[in-house]
Amino acid sequence: MQFETLDVSVDGYIATVTLNRPDKLNAMNGAMFREIGEAFRWIDAETNARAVVLAANGKHFTAGLDLKESGSVMGTAEGDPARVREKLRRHILHLQDCFTALEECRAPVIAAVHGACLGGGIDLVSACDVRVCTSDTWFSIQEINVAIVADVGTLQRAPYLLPNGILRELALTGRKFLADEASKYGFVNAVTDSREEAIEKAKAIASEIASKSPLAVAGTKAILNHSRDHTIADGLDYVATWNSGQLLGEDLMKAATAALTRETVSFSDLLESDD
Repeated sequence: MQFETLDVSVDGYIATVTLNRPDKLNAMNGAMFREIGEAFRWIDAETNARAVVLAANGKHFTAGLDLKESGSVMGTAEGDPARVREKLRRHILHLQDCFTALEECRAPVIAAVHGACLGGGIDLVSACDVRVCTSDTWFSIQEINVAIVADVGTLQRAPYLLPNGILRELALTGRKFLADEASKYGFVNAVTDSREEAIEKAKAIASEIASKSPLAVAGTKAILNHSRDHTIADGLDYVATWNSGQLLGEDLMKAATAALTRETVSFSDLLESDD
């Protein structure tokens, strides 16, 4: 697929999605929102990718919502007020869905963040499975500073990534928090010295994930997402149902055989249909 605001590539079992509006600090306009959703749905449906690296070109990961083009993102305000509000609600739901595509992608997503990651950038990386950043990265839940309630996922997903009191402070003040603080609270998994090293670290994690059974990886991600949003009892019932339909597959037999012979199991030679 061809994209206006992204670079997308697939190398073996690892896909890379790169934000590519460096002259605009990767600010998110309507096209970028749409293309992020399209890219991850395409990767999920049309490729054999087992992990995805999310990165960005230029000086910063993203400046968040492109305020200069906010009309194209938030829609117009002409016409009957009730219809305008209903249309705006549908548009916000569309923007949310674009980032939910990362969460729904069966392949885990590892974000490699550098420079500034503001506003919508935190919405975006909160939908990823793993986050790596550079030592000069700084984050801000920027929406409060422009009189907006963050509405594309930060306030819903970040409570599972940050301590609640810290998240409330960050969301209500919009202050910067740096890489060391993000690491201390577990918002990021690793901190590197440079953008290149962050991407290499993300690719190393992606490679490790891609070496596992693709069915087990997709299932583990699905179960974790389901358990986050349901009770423990619901989660246990769901994983029982999931495994009752998956455990008889070739991957389990191959892993069990390797364990008995004390060999390192590799799933890279499985049929593509097993992906």
